[in-house]
Amino acid sequence: MTSRRPLRLEPDKDPPALSDRAIDNLRFIRETMESSATFTAISGRGIVATGVVACIAFGISGHELGSPRWLLTWVLAAVVAFGSSAVATWRKAESSNPPVTGAMGRKLALAFFPALVAGAVITAVALRAGWFVALPGVWLIMYGAAVMAGGALSVPIIPVMGASFMLLGAVALGAPLVLQNAWPEESRAQLLNVIMALGFGGLHFGFGTAIARRYGG
Repeated sequence: MTSRRPLRLEPDKDPPALSDRAIDNLRFIRETMESSATFTAISGRGIVATGVVACIAFGISGHELGSPRWLLTWVLAAVVAFGSSAVATWRKAESSNPPVTGAMGRKLALAFFPALVAGAVITAVALRAGWFVALPGVWLIMYGAAVMAGGALSVPIIPVMGASFMLLGAVALGAPLVLQNAWPEESRAQLLNVIMALGFGGLHFGFGTAIARRYGG
């Protein structure tokens, strides 16, 4: 006869302590809430600062599209504006939940940056081809697309701001074609610079002020 193994009523391993299970449950709940929450730490003051930087860039860049002075001024303005807005948002996020370094921050970055990278690639191609007249419209549209994508994870006013940038970018792309025979090239360049100032300066200032008043910071 074959011997049978005796039945064991007790578990092979000790069950996890109640405190360990509670900690695991709390960690799961926190991560779930963090990944599904709305990012409300966008700094209105940082967006206003971006508008101020854009207005300064408009004043010193000149009106010659594609010139080294014009291009360098706007590129430096974009770097300074992005840095100031990012720092302001990070400071606001330090005192709110979820933190910008958490799952929501990663989602926001993944939504925001692809359109900016695409805009940088199109800018390089336009510069190579000498299509300087397209740069204001491309910058406004691609930035608006980035804001709309990131705004899907944030407060409702952010996608509206992105759509406003895209609409203004479409105007900037269409204006040279419509006015090609009516306005001289210098006047069309001045108009495009004004449109850029209205977008990166005016829209940032207006929406940033509204965000700061409604959501704080």
